Amino acid sequence: MRITLAMILALVIVGSATSADLDTSNRMPAKAPSTVNPNIPNPDRQGGDTIDDAVLISALPYSTTGTTTGYTNDYDEACPYTTSTAPDVVYEIRIPSDAILTIDMLGSAYDTKIYVYDEDLELVACNDDFYPDYVSKLEDVPVAAGAGYYLIIDGYEESHGDYELTIVEYVPCVLEFPSGAMDEGEPSLVNDYVDYFNGGCNTEGIYPFQDLYGDENGERTFWGTSGWYLYEGSNNRDTDWIILHAGDTGVIEVTGDAERETYLFDLGLQDCAIPATTQVIIVGPCSEDSMTMETYPGYSMWFWAGPTTFTAPGESYPYEYNYTIHFTGLAPQPVATQSTTWTTVKSLFR
Repeated sequence: MRITLAMILALVIVGSATSADLDTSNRMPAKAPSTVNPNIPNPDRQGGDTIDDAVLISALPYSTTGTTTGYTNDYDEACPYTTSTAPDVVYEIRIPSDAILTIDMLGSAYDTKIYVYDEDLELVACNDDFYPDYVSKLEDVPVAAGAGYYLIIDGYEESHGDYELTIVEYVPCVLEFPSGAMDEGEPSLVNDYVDYFNGGCNTEGIYPFQDLYGDENGERTFWGTSGWYLYEGSNNRDTDWIILHAGDTGVIEVTGDAERETYLFDLGLQDCAIPATTQVIIVGPCSEDSMTMETYPGYSMWFWAGPTTFTAPGESYPYEYNYTIHFTGLAPQPVATQSTTWTTVKSLFR
């Protein structure tokens, strides 16, 4: 069997993979049924069994710990999972000025679900899974000065237990379009969106990729848009699959930033049947990071960009945000050629 350079390259890339189990899909995976201990009444309950006796939060930042074990199941919302019978705890947020909040359950010990009602008990925001361990977080939650809002700390199915709660004012990250950047050009997200533009391996049967070359110096600044949308009622994220064409050195330097926390993947083996991740960085919000991608001169590499989570902040679908990436070491953009005839060529020398 003749060994080709492409076969050698595939072996090198696969052998160097460090995080091949990272998920490159666009659809949130189904959750398994929860297995929990019985909900035994807790004599040391911290209060907040219902909206009528909610624990008051009147100033920010706010941080506390608590438990939902021993409480009753009074409320539920689909975000996106329904029919929860988990016990829940209620906090009332009433602060003296308008604000946009981040409500974070990081560090909680069970599969949480949280949502916020306004004074009329209309849903303002809801989240079940933000972190990989199924712990919740809400961003971009608007509250008006002096108005009351009810935060419900709930659980998936029957899940309950100890939680950690932190509430701070959210400071949005807004990036400016870099001068001379190349706009990704993907259509705006809508619910039930099918990504025929650069959905890559996630657009089955079509596999559309976006080719990226550099300028005459091998550089390119890329301005992309990503985000979240609902497809048949399920949470989806926009994933951008790009083919990077390497220049003479075979080394591409990547520096990125984003308005929301975003994965940038160097995908090793170029095969939709077994997409592997050679390396990954997380960029944003308003926080740069860099990585170096290596191949043989003139070869191409697969590159992936998309949100680190499957759910949008708050309840807004579709939801879009911007990211920017600067590449060096790309092959220059090929010069377009125009077909002609031999007669036309001869006429140039008459």
